[in-house]
Amino acid sequence: MKVIDILKSSQRPFASFELVPPLKGSDAARLYASIDPLMAFNPPFINVTCHRDEVEYVPNHDGTYTKMTLAKRPGTVAIVAAIMHRYPTLEIVPHVICGGASRSRVESELLDLYFLGIRNVVALRGDAIPGQRFFIPESDGFAHSSQLVAMIHNLNQGRYLDPTVKNGLATDFCVGVAAYPEKHYEAANLDTDIQNLKRKVEAGADYIVTQMFFDNAQYFRFVDKLRQAGITVPVIPGLKPISSQRQVELLPRSFHIDIPQPLVDRLDKARTADDAYQTGIEWAIGQSQDLLAHGAPAIHYYTMAKTDNVCQIVSAVF
Repeated sequence: MKVIDILKSSQRPFASFELVPPLKGSDAARLYASIDPLMAFNPPFINVTCHRDEVEYVPNHDGTYTKMTLAKRPGTVAIVAAIMHRYPTLEIVPHVICGGASRSRVESELLDLYFLGIRNVVALRGDAIPGQRFFIPESDGFAHSSQLVAMIHNLNQGRYLDPTVKNGLATDFCVGVAAYPEKHYEAANLDTDIQNLKRKVEAGADYIVTQMFFDNAQYFRFVDKLRQAGITVPVIPGLKPISSQRQVELLPRSFHIDIPQPLVDRLDKARTADDAYQTGIEWAIGQSQDLLAHGAPAIHYYTMAKTDNVCQIVSAVF
């Protein structure tokens, strides 16, 4: 079932989850160990992140370095196939990214996913590789996720990149895209960022999932501005519970988000790691309850492959 149809037909708000695949060298058992506890909540879908290949410089014996491109995690198609094998009734929503891939490679991955039976994807630009300050697309790749959304829309019309394909199968993908209530760090301002988001919706996006945030007022203001800009598709808030005091510094650096002072104060008072962990759970429970009370259609939880705290939150809220 498509995510947009789940959103339209659901009689009540629900929880969905996002997983980070295990590192290369792990087996599927580690992936299943992350998913199994979440299945108790009957999630209508689970997102699976995608990570581009990374570039590393490996030292040689003569003091020089060899540049190597390394895949740190199993491929998206393999991960999706493994999850489908164990949970055949679960809707899986893989992330598809522009970073590090040509247009034809992205198209081939989409067609492989469709061949598996996948009907939902999240279209993302992806991050810059370590060492790059800003995202640099491949010479024959996409620079913006709106271009990727447009390509998926074309596939849904039976239009392929390869001009030699005649009477190509029309796919039937539902497309989700990302949004940033506190604006994307590369955008000049929030209004500019909203116009970029509008391009993704106009290109064919069916719904929006937000980046994590810790102040619900940011989400409410953001949704209001989207509606004023003419963006009417559903907007699912995304939450990640803080799990340590150190994340007060790490999360703003990595995701360019603010941590509200009341949460910082509560974490400062935590005497142990367990206290900080529980503080993150309690804050996310309060956020979730407030979001649902104000009409959020669902809540998307970023698990980062650690599900104990998310399970406690969902048990308390849903």
